[in-house]
Amino acid sequence: MPLTTRLRAALLAGTVVLAGAAPRAGRADEQYFPLQSYRVGPYAAGGTGFFGGFIDYLNLINARDGGVNGVKLTWSEGETQYEVERGVEVYERLKSRPGIAAWNPLSVGIAYAMIDRITADKVPLITINHGRTDSTDGRVFPYVFPLLLNPYSETSGIIQYLGTRAGGLDKLRGKTVAVLYHGSPYGKETIPIYAQLAARYGFTVAQIEVPHPGNEQQSQWLTIRRLRPDFVVLRGWGVMNPVALKTAQKTGFPADRIVGNVWSNSEEDVIPAGDAAKGYVAITTQASGTAYPVIQEVVGKVYGAGNGNLADRRRIGSVYHNLGVLNGILNVEAVRIAQGKFGQRTLTGDEVRWGFEHLRLDEARVAALGAKGLFHSINVTCANHEGEGRVTFQQWDGAKWTVVSDWIAPDWASLRPIIEASATAYAKEHGITPRDCAAEEAADAGGKHAAAAAR
Repeated sequence: MPLTTRLRAALLAGTVVLAGAAPRAGRADEQYFPLQSYRVGPYAAGGTGFFGGFIDYLNLINARDGGVNGVKLTWSEGETQYEVERGVEVYERLKSRPGIAAWNPLSVGIAYAMIDRITADKVPLITINHGRTDSTDGRVFPYVFPLLLNPYSETSGIIQYLGTRAGGLDKLRGKTVAVLYHGSPYGKETIPIYAQLAARYGFTVAQIEVPHPGNEQQSQWLTIRRLRPDFVVLRGWGVMNPVALKTAQKTGFPADRIVGNVWSNSEEDVIPAGDAAKGYVAITTQASGTAYPVIQEVVGKVYGAGNGNLADRRRIGSVYHNLGVLNGILNVEAVRIAQGKFGQRTLTGDEVRWGFEHLRLDEARVAALGAKGLFHSINVTCANHEGEGRVTFQQWDGAKWTVVSDWIAPDWASLRPIIEASATAYAKEHGITPRDCAAEEAADAGGKHAAAAAR
């Protein structure tokens, strides 16, 4: 059966997945991951894929390695339906559990609501590929980690890609880019940076909101038809994405001139759109498919043992599932790195935070983890909580995603001053004294030298 047919069948069968039986949390030799998941509601396709992949990787580490240096990984789920109030309720209900490693809500709204709470409780908040842009500055946001990609670096990557399509960034001058964004805090996050990049490169930007959840977009696409932009950036989520592609086709806008952001790049976004999605391009931080050793291990050791978390294993290797696996890799490696400093035991959230701040996976380490080609690398520091992530672009050919660009690094020289200015304003508003990262890194280096001398 062709991939599109199989995935369409899986989608029509429903994306709601009941949580698999999770190991019991709370023992002294366990590291606990509370999951604010969403397996029902308009964004269930993303939630089931991502949290399914995350849990699959935790299961793999337990099955293959017996945990991280003998410390078993445990978790439990609280359903949020992607709603802020439910996400906060799950946080308050689960935060007293011992051995919490990190929070991973996969929701901008929930993450914003948690920043003060996790800072007071000293537990990391992971917002992979999303979240508050200025939380990249770890001097002001010590417990928040927008790993791999923040909204501004994503925008920079997209504009650089559009520059290559136009024949160079200088060729964007005089062109028009329409940004169709989800009417939520997530969707609105990039409004300022698109305006700044438009001014820098001389293109016109039209930013058009689509109210949640995005089932009706006729008026927005009629506006786009009147504007006749050179490109449309789709900053969507959930049902908004296939509706956008189908409505674009109805109004005559070519799919290959639509570039989706990182939450508009999945099989669940294109398959429901049918032929309207063919040629569509989207940014991604990780590749899709099952060819990677780590995904093969998940198939053999987790699903082979009957412990897979996806209701339909045909979704293994999909964009959301692979992102969940990648998120698992980053969380587990942060724990492993922190154990190297604090001991092979259950860690506190603050100790795991240190692990995330030293999460440096070069291409050789990525390959050793079985993830060569799945993602590029990450280099988190005290001051940079994103980790200088790189992106690539993929195109839907009607049956599968095909990578159509090299790995692209965001324009950090331009972005960092913007991020620091926003973080500094936040610090002043909230009475925060930014950390001295240079001093902390020097103290870390001194500790390593002292330990080496003692040996």
